[in-house]
Amino acid sequence: MKKFVFAALAVLIAVGLFFFIDVEQTQQAELPEISVEGGQAPEFSATTGDVEVGSEQVTLNVPTVDLQSAEEEAAEEG
Repeated sequence: MKKFVFAALAVLIAVGLFFFIDVEQTQQAELPEISVEGGQAPEFSATTGDVEVGSEQVTLNVPTVDLQSAEEEAAEEG
């Protein structure tokens, strides 16, 4: 309940402050006058290393994993 009262009070204060300030434009804005001439984009030279891609067939020995549940261990023990 306290949070609701605090939130309502904060909203009332915000609305009051919004109407407390009166802002009026007193002078029109004007963009600066500029002159633009054509330019040149930079040029880059890059040297990369050589990459050789290939494939070969390899046989791997993969270890086996034996998982036993608690019921299986109990059956083996006894």
